[in-house]
Amino acid sequence: MHSISIEMLSGLYSNAEISVGLMMAAACLGSAIGWGLICAKTLEGIARQPELRSSLMVNMFIFAGLMESFPFIVLAFAMWFLFANPFVGAFQTAAAALQ
Repeated sequence: MHSISIEMLSGLYSNAEISVGLMMAAACLGSAIGWGLICAKTLEGIARQPELRSSLMVNMFIFAGLMESFPFIVLAFAMWFLFANPFVGAFQTAAAALQ
């Protein structure tokens, strides 16, 4: 009846790889835009009120650290989808139930 073919599994893996690439591209692009906005607004604030330079720089580095962590979190999810793909096990279970 229904059997798992190599084409089905390769399609599942290839779709996962494309999705991971899109996830990483979006995360890195978002982080780069965030870095640019954080630095630009900090420089604007320093230009308007130079006496607040130290507190603005501290806030900039705190928010930049948060912005930098986002691509690493997405990278962890991406590696999970590539190497421990949960959809493959679910697909194999569903195909075995249909037989």
